[in-house]
Amino acid sequence: MIWLAFAAAIWVGAWWLNSRIANSALARQRWAQLFVPVLFGVTILVVWECVVRGLEVPLVILPAPSVIAVKFAAETSILWADFVQTFVKGALSGYVIGCGAAFLFGILVDRSQFLQRGLLPVSNFMAALPIVGTAPILVMWYGFGWQSKAAVVVVMIFFPMLVNTVQGLAEASAMQRDLMRTYGAGYWPTLFKLRLPAAMPFIFNGLKITSTLALIGAIVAEFFGSPIVGMGFRISTSVGQLALDMVWAEITVAAIAGSLFYGAVALIEREVTFWHPSQRRN
Repeated sequence: MIWLAFAAAIWVGAWWLNSRIANSALARQRWAQLFVPVLFGVTILVVWECVVRGLEVPLVILPAPSVIAVKFAAETSILWADFVQTFVKGALSGYVIGCGAAFLFGILVDRSQFLQRGLLPVSNFMAALPIVGTAPILVMWYGFGWQSKAAVVVVMIFFPMLVNTVQGLAEASAMQRDLMRTYGAGYWPTLFKLRLPAAMPFIFNGLKITSTLALIGAIVAEFFGSPIVGMGFRISTSVGQLALDMVWAEITVAAIAGSLFYGAVALIEREVTFWHPSQRRN
C-alpha cells in the first residue's frame, strides 16, 4: 500500500505542477515547453515502478522500469546489433528508396491526367493492404536478409508519400501559375521556383508519417523471417522465452530511434519551411 500511496501522491503532485506551468504565462518560454513533457514522462515511469512493486506484478506480465533499465545496460551490444540490422539496414534504406521513388513518381503523376485518375485510386487500395499479408510474400521473394525488410518498408511508405507529394504539387493556385506564365516560365522553372516550395509542407508531412511507418514495417517483417539478429527477431524469440525485460528493452530502443528519427525530419522541416505559418513563432 505504501508504494501505491506514493504513486498516487507523485501523480497528483506532478499533475498540479504541470497544470500550473502549462496554464500560466511561463508556458511560452522554451524551458517550460521542454519541462512539461519531460516531467510527464518521468511521472509515468515513477508511477509505473511504484504500481508494479506495490502490486507485486510478475516479470512475465509487466517488468518494472528499473528492471528494464538493468537489462538495457547489460545487453547494449545485442541491442546495438539489432538496431543496426533493423533500423539502419532495413528501415532507413527502405525509407530512402520508398520516399525517393514516391517523390519522383509524384512529379510524373502530376504531369499525367491518366495517372492521376487511374493510379491514385489504386494507391488507396494498396495502402490499405495489411502488412501481415504482404510481409511474408516479400520475405519469400527477397530472402531473410535486410533486403526483404527494406522491400516491406518501401511498400508501406510509397503510397502515403506519393499522395502527399501529388497533393502538395497541386497547392499552388491558378493565379500563381498564371503569373509564372506571364514571366515566360515553362513547366520546369515553375516546378522548381513555385510548385515545389509550395509543396514542401505536404512533402514533409509525408516524410514524418512514413518515418514512423518505416521502423514499424521493418520490425514486423522480421517476425516472418530474419537472420539471428534484429529487433523483430529478438522480440519474437524473447516472448517465447518469457524474457519480457528483453522485449521491453527492444521496445525502448525502437521508441528512442523512432522519436529521434521523427525529430530529425521535423527539425529539417522547420529549417526548410520557415516561411510557412505552421513554423512561425511569435
